[in-house]
Amino acid sequence: MEIQQEIRKLQNWSDEIRAKEIADVIADIKAKIQLYGITEKDLGFGEKQKKEIFPPLYKKGNQTWSGRGRQPKWIKEHLEAGGNLEDLLV
Repeated sequence: MEIQQEIRKLQNWSDEIRAKEIADVIADIKAKIQLYGITEKDLGFGEKQKKEIFPPLYKKGNQTWSGRGRQPKWIKEHLEAGGNLEDLLV
């Protein structure tokens, strides 16, 4: 039991030290952000990642598919009906 109490005491002490270190780092970062006038945009925050758009490789009527990701239903239906992907190439 005495060892378990010592472990808890050391863990609490470690947690306190870690929390102080993090608080110091955050304070330093905030000071530098203010000193240099760094914005969220400079850090890359607040910007959505732009989705990469791939051009369509396959087309049937007004439906298109880039060939990436899951096959759309209309592609599956075409293949099940005996067709092949080459028939739909753009």
